[in-house]
Amino acid sequence: MNKAIFLDRDGVISKSFLIGGKSFAPRKFKDFKIFSSSAKLVKRLKLAGYMVFVVTNQPDVGKKLISKSTLKKMHNKIIKEMEVDQIYSCVHSQNAGCYCRKPKPGMILKAAKKYNIDLKRSFMVGDRASDIKAGLKAKCRSIFLDKKYKEQKPKAQEATFSNLAEATQYILKQSNL
Repeated sequence: MNKAIFLDRDGVISKSFLIGGKSFAPRKFKDFKIFSSSAKLVKRLKLAGYMVFVVTNQPDVGKKLISKSTLKKMHNKIIKEMEVDQIYSCVHSQNAGCYCRKPKPGMILKAAKKYNIDLKRSFMVGDRASDIKAGLKAKCRSIFLDKKYKEQKPKAQEATFSNLAEATQYILKQSNL
């Protein structure tokens, strides 16, 4: 069985916008910026034997605030610049009740089934409580990146760091134990 890292997108591998202490995804392609360290960190995780997936809620598509083609351009940029195995995105609004929208584990479970992933040996890394809840519901080890947003913080994560570099270092240390 494979092991994997599930990464949230905005605030984890790419820049999010802070408005009033809350995090928002960019709506224009020109505003979509991948952190300079993301590609290198994903490569390190891949070299350690992990598959790497992006799992992201993108409700602005469902709300018609961003087009599907703009979202596709953003995700193509990730695929071009980073060695991710696949990107899963939920475009449903918060009240759509779908199975894929985090904190539900649908995107993680779909990847696990398709790629034969051992979720107990895998990690979910995210910057919101919904990311951590999705990881835990999927039976992944979960890591919270505390970006100091003005919102409820998760409490059940395995570890908390301020960025993906620190989380990657922790994951690599865990896989060498």
